[in-house]
Amino acid sequence: MKKKRIAAALLALGLGTVTVFSQIPAFAAEETSDNTAAAAQQVQTADPSVVATNGIEGWPQASDISSTAAIVMETSTNTVLYSKNADQALYPASAVKVMTCLLALENSNPDDQVTMTATGVSGVTDGGANISAQLDEVFTMEQCLYAIMVASANDIALQVAEHISGSVDAFVQAMNTRAQELGCTDTVFTNPTGLPDENQHTTARDMALIMETAMENDTFRTIAATTSYTIPATNVSGGDRVLTNNFTMINNTSDGYYDACIGGKEGYTEASGSTLVCEASKNNMKLVCVVLHGASGATDNEAITLLNYGFDNFSPLTIADNDFNRLSGGTVIVPNGTGEDGLTTEDTSSDGQIMRQYYFSKTPVGTAVLEDTQQETDDAAITGQKNMEAAKAFSASHTDVPYYIIGAIGAAFLLFFLFLMIRVIKS
Repeated sequence: MKKKRIAAALLALGLGTVTVFSQIPAFAAEETSDNTAAAAQQVQTADPSVVATNGIEGWPQASDISSTAAIVMETSTNTVLYSKNADQALYPASAVKVMTCLLALENSNPDDQVTMTATGVSGVTDGGANISAQLDEVFTMEQCLYAIMVASANDIALQVAEHISGSVDAFVQAMNTRAQELGCTDTVFTNPTGLPDENQHTTARDMALIMETAMENDTFRTIAATTSYTIPATNVSGGDRVLTNNFTMINNTSDGYYDACIGGKEGYTEASGSTLVCEASKNNMKLVCVVLHGASGATDNEAITLLNYGFDNFSPLTIADNDFNRLSGGTVIVPNGTGEDGLTTEDTSSDGQIMRQYYFSKTPVGTAVLEDTQQETDDAAITGQKNMEAAKAFSASHTDVPYYIIGAIGAAFLLFFLFLMIRVIKS
């Protein structure tokens, strides 16, 4: 009887244990489901028809922004990490001044003396930003470039244009030519200031190429990161001019400050809305960000969001140099965790070199220049064949008869020498 009671108790205990543990997976599954749903609510990615890069298979998904167009591009490979209407033509506003300064840096010296004429002074009353430059006032080119980027001075931009090219129109023509050289496909400049003109437009992609090139210039990079600059008294002015930069991303007292930003410029007109171009450096990458046609006061925060997306989700990957002789390149920018096996390549041969393009899901992510070893092998084979033909030609042009005669004479001397030796031995 006692044994039966013990058995019954054990049976009840076993059934209870099974019942309890059988509920645990259900609770766990329910909790996981809730967490997944919460995560799904937190991640609100943009439709690929709006943010084009979201349509790339395996690409980190990004959120939309309120501005009409934007791009984030890595500078060493020109890999586009984020793209929203990147090829839509829009008004650039003061982003134009990036090209104005780039062209001036490429065609002048910092110590050049720039004298204000009626052309430049007209920019004091044109309704845009200026430093109240006066007729016949003299500035150095360096002071002018700081005035353009830090104070967004239209009067100085106009005068620099005339100083460099002889006229504003000629300078604008040079701006357009330089834009084409940089690979811009839908940019038209009509003035060096960015003031509204229905014929003046650019795209986020084109502006990224211009900003990337400008930031390669050490002087421009220094100017673009300057928050305040003082122009001493000139031949006309009675005192210093203290210029203050309104670009929030480099101002550590501003809500829009971004520690990784190393330079940029904002602009605004009624027609263009708010525009912003900048470059940031972090995690062994430099990213250019362009935001066009945004709301006033919003583009800096949107640029920060886009830059964080780029730095948090992508990283450089250096391809191993095992089976070929790489001359340059070989680093790609890919989603975090991507290995070489996740890439495809396409090679183009030219002038003894191979240009190798790397792709992630058919999206360009970097290049490498390789030595064309096959070309070298072919060249060596051709050289060997030419040498063989030359040898045959030489042999054909020289008869073999003299060699046989010399051989016969040598053999006769040898036999005669042996005959003499035999006679000496016998004697």
